[in-house]
Amino acid sequence: MPTPDHAALVLFSGGQDSTVCLGWALDRFDTVETVGFAYGQRHHVELAVRPRIRARLEALKPNWVGRLGDDHIIDLGVLGRLSETALTRDVEIRLADSGLPTTFVPGRNLIFLSFAAALAYRRGIRHLVAGMCETDYSGYPDCRDDTVKAMQVALSLGLDRPVTVHTPLMWVDKAATFALAEAIGGPTFLDVVVEDTHSCYLGDRATRHPWGYGCGGCPACRLRAEGWARFQKVR
Repeated sequence: MPTPDHAALVLFSGGQDSTVCLGWALDRFDTVETVGFAYGQRHHVELAVRPRIRARLEALKPNWVGRLGDDHIIDLGVLGRLSETALTRDVEIRLADSGLPTTFVPGRNLIFLSFAAALAYRRGIRHLVAGMCETDYSGYPDCRDDTVKAMQVALSLGLDRPVTVHTPLMWVDKAATFALAEAIGGPTFLDVVVEDTHSCYLGDRATRHPWGYGCGGCPACRLRAEGWARFQKVR
């Protein structure tokens, strides 16, 4: 069992942001476990890329060797059955009457954090690491810093032990996320982020762009493409 103050559980989807967060955690904690969620997402290919990313990161830096612990997949299929959204149904990706995109899955991150905290409790871990961001994002309310801080308080009270939710990308845009990957692990880590991670909402792994794989037109692809262009310009 890991030592609570020296272990972290990373909410690891297989996407760009959670992969950079995984590298961030490997630099800071002696033991790092990962958790992914199967919730009926259309882009379920993100779950398929996770093992390769973990394998590449495990040997990427000398101080990371031996730090990467168990991986967990939690079945949250009920979330997909409850959600009439473009991430869980063949629904057009557009702005809904609510002002939020149809890719918004109500309560998704709240549920993810709750299940991750329950798993962390069993594993003797007090630190959660997640890739929520309200700088470059689609306006999801459960990605906001206030939401995450409120969840941290609720989880600590509900579990009767301190829970810390780290969000290293909260105030970082996509360009800076690419830059952070390179700062953490050099060109090799940047290559992992570009080549192996998946962000496309439509699950396209056939079309290769300079910034990685994806349809190129969904909101996730556009954010990633624009971030890559800004990163290259600054670089």
